[in-house]
Amino acid sequence: MKRITRPLRAMHRLYEIVVARLEDAVVLLEHRYTPLGRFTPGPFEGWGFLWQPALIGALGWVFILIGGSFSNTPFKLNMAHTWFFGEPLSSPSTPSSQTELLLAIVFTYGGILLVMRVWLRLAEVVKLHGGASIKALWWTFLLWSAPMLVAPPLFSRDVFSYAAQGEMTAHHLSPYLYGPFTLGSGPYVNPVDPLWGNTPAPYGPLFLWADGVVDRLARHNALATLVGLRLLEFAALALAGYAVMLAARALHRDPSEAFVLAILNPLVIITLVAGAHNDALMTALLVLGVALALRRRLWWALVFCASAAAVKAPAALGLAFIAWNWRGRDAKWRRRVRPIVDAVVATVLVMGLWTVLAGFGLGWTKNVAAGNTVRSWAAPATGVGMAIHSWLRHVGISTSLTHDLTITRGIGIAVAAACTAALFFTGERRGWVRSLGVALLIIVILSPTVQPWYLVWGIMLLAVSYRGREHFWLMFLTVIGPFIGLPGGRALFAGLARANPLLIAVAVALLGGVLLIPMGRWTQWSWPGPVEARVER
Repeated sequence: MKRITRPLRAMHRLYEIVVARLEDAVVLLEHRYTPLGRFTPGPFEGWGFLWQPALIGALGWVFILIGGSFSNTPFKLNMAHTWFFGEPLSSPSTPSSQTELLLAIVFTYGGILLVMRVWLRLAEVVKLHGGASIKALWWTFLLWSAPMLVAPPLFSRDVFSYAAQGEMTAHHLSPYLYGPFTLGSGPYVNPVDPLWGNTPAPYGPLFLWADGVVDRLARHNALATLVGLRLLEFAALALAGYAVMLAARALHRDPSEAFVLAILNPLVIITLVAGAHNDALMTALLVLGVALALRRRLWWALVFCASAAAVKAPAALGLAFIAWNWRGRDAKWRRRVRPIVDAVVATVLVMGLWTVLAGFGLGWTKNVAAGNTVRSWAAPATGVGMAIHSWLRHVGISTSLTHDLTITRGIGIAVAAACTAALFFTGERRGWVRSLGVALLIIVILSPTVQPWYLVWGIMLLAVSYRGREHFWLMFLTVIGPFIGLPGGRALFAGLARANPLLIAVAVALLGGVLLIPMGRWTQWSWPGPVEARVER
C-alpha cells in the first residue's frame, strides 16, 4: 500500500506547487499590467458598490448582443427567418464586408473578456468578505441576462433541434426513433445542424414532454417555439439560483458567494441563456434535489434528482450519491440498503410518470451516446486519439481513426469511472456534494465529447461546496469554457487572412484595450494583500 500511496502523495505535492505558482503568476501579471496595480488593498467599505460591476458587466453583455446581431456574425446561424433581427433577407446571404465581420468578432470577444474580468473580481470580493446583498445580486442577474434573452441563439444550434423535436412530439412522431429531418423541409427543419438531422433524441421524457408543451403553446410557430424554449431555460436558471442558495445555507456557506460563482457565472449565462441549452433544466432540478437532501428531505430530493435524470442521464449520479450517503459517514452497509431501495423506487415511479406523459417509451436510453459522433480536439480522450492517428500516418503506419478513437476514448471512460468510484466511496470524508461536483467534471472532461455547457453540471455543485484549489479550477474552467471549440474561430482566421492589416491592428488594439479598462475602486477589495507577499511565500 505504501508503494502506491507514496507516488500519489508526491504527485499531489507537485500539483499543489504548480497550481500555487500559476496562481501567483496570474496575480503578478494582473497587478503589473492592468489598472488593478494602481490600488492598494484598503479596509472594506460595504456592499454599496455592487451597482458598478452590475452596470459594467451589463455593458459587456450588450457588446455580445451587438456582436451577435450582425448578419454575418460567426457566432450564430445566419439563415433567414430564424430570429427577429440580424438575419439575411434570403439564404444564402451575400458576403458582407470584412469590416463588418471584424466588428462582430471584436464586439463579441471584447464583451466576453469584459464580463469575465468583472465576474472574476466580483467573485474574489465575495470570497474575501461575504454577506453581499442577495437582492442586489438577483437584480444583477436580471440585468446581465436581459441582453442574452433578446439576442439570437448564440454559439450553438442545439435549440433549433429542440424546437424540431418539440414539433415532432406535438404531432406524436417519436424523436427516439427518428431525427428532425423526418418532418421534411420547413421552418423547423431548415435551421437544424445536418449532423443531427437524422439523429434520434438522447434526451429524457421530461424534456420531450416540456418541449412538446412549449411547441403547442407557441401554436406550432417555429420562432415562437424558440422564444418559449429560451424562456423555459431562463426560468430553470432562476430556479437553480434559488437551489444554489438553499444548498449553500445547508452547508453553512455564504449564499451570496455561491450565487456569484454559479448563477452570475459568464459560462452559465452564455451557454444556458444565450445558447438555451436544456442543461439549465437538468442542473436546476439536480441542485434542488441535492439541496433538499442536505435539508433531510429524502423523497423530495430523490424525486427532483430523478426528474433531472429524466432530462439528461448524467444527473442519475446524484441519486447514487444521495442514497449512499444518506445514513451518514460511519453507516454500515446494511443501513444503506433502505435509502438505496428508496432511490430505486423513486426513480422507477418518476421515470414512469414522465415516460407516460411524453408517450414515447424508453427509447432515449439507447440514444444517450449520440453526441459521441462529434470528433473535437476539445475532448482530451478524442484529441489524443486524433493526434496519435495523425502521427502514425506521418511515420507511415496505416490505422483506422475509428479504432484509435475507440482505444483512447475507452481509456478516458475507464479513468473517469475509476475516479468517480473513488470519489463515491470517499464522499463522506471529502463531503459528498463536493465529491459529486468533482465527479461530474471528471466525467465531462474525460468523455468522448466535451461541450462548454456540460461543465455547468459540476460548476454549480462546486460553487456551494468547493475547498482549497477547487476554487481556482472552478474559475479556470469558467474562463476557458466559452472558448472551447473557439466559437467563430474559423471565420476569424479566414477574415484575418483577407482583411486590411490596418483593420486587424485596430481590432487587436480594441481587444487589448478591454483588458486595460479601469473598472473602478471596488476592485481593490478583491485582493487579500500586496502581491509581493503572495509571490514571496
